[in-house]
Amino acid sequence: MNEDLVYFLSKETIKLTAMVAAPLLFSSLIIGLLVSIFQAVTQINEATLTFIPKIMIIGIVLVIMGPWMLDQLTTFTTELMQNIATYVR
Repeated sequence: MNEDLVYFLSKETIKLTAMVAAPLLFSSLIIGLLVSIFQAVTQINEATLTFIPKIMIIGIVLVIMGPWMLDQLTTFTTELMQNIATYVR
């Protein structure tokens, strides 16, 4: 196992992590911004108001994007396990 392989596997792992986490993070960000705008307009200063919409949207995104996320993770893990003999050399 040389430095190039470690760099490549690290890069691919970080890229996959960002790709899988992006739908959840972006949807949570959008809902947080919308709730913040709503709070600013109505002058409701309740810190816990954002939790319920964020939990709901994350649940919806997980139901919609969950199979894709699982497919990406299993594909990466399967390729990693299949090539482990070549990585160790």
